[in-house]
Amino acid sequence: IGTQTGGSVIRPASFCGIAGFKTSVGLLSVEGLLPFAPSFDTVGFFTTTGADMLALWQALGHSTHRVEEFTIGVPNPLPDVDPVMRKTFESAISRLRRAGFSIQSTDIAAMLGRLHAAQRLVGSYEAARLHEARYKEPGARRGLFADVIRDGLQIPREKYDEATAYIAGCKREIAKLFRTTPIILTPAAPGPALLGLGSTGDSRMSTPWSALGVPAMTIP
Repeated sequence: IGTQTGGSVIRPASFCGIAGFKTSVGLLSVEGLLPFAPSFDTVGFFTTTGADMLALWQALGHSTHRVEEFTIGVPNPLPDVDPVMRKTFESAISRLRRAGFSIQSTDIAAMLGRLHAAQRLVGSYEAARLHEARYKEPGARRGLFADVIRDGLQIPREKYDEATAYIAGCKREIAKLFRTTPIILTPAAPGPALLGLGSTGDSRMSTPWSALGVPAMTIP
């Protein structure tokens, strides 16, 4: 079990070669979790395979619905990712086509980039105001968490409102897109997992979907 505000389910699941599932914002209770950015905080799950995830979801009392045919949307142009990820992603698309899936290009690459920036701004703004008192405690002004709070406190309300308005507009656009392509396939991370523990990696492939509040799943 995990949580995702930006990419803390999808990205590590991808790096570990397992299935990760971030539910829709608000679908499952977040009571008892330490909040970070309430607009995006979401419960998620990790399993070995996609089939295991379906079994877990059913065991939690949720429907997996019926098997149906659908068109898969793929961003065109593809987001800017490492060459190894681009090659792997293009190979996955080819395998899906050979398996008989319908693939349709979608022009959302620019939107995804702007959503990443908006999610980071809104997340920093909300986290800073939630944790300002903790940030002021002795010894708490160091490290990545402290950097996020310090930077978030500098964001004016007007910028926050602009970002939330942009996200709201994108939610309406993506809802229309889901009518024709109910599944949109993108890379789960820009590339392979980084060496060492100095960084958890780049979350820009996950943050757009966190911003939109929609479910997201990575499948090995």
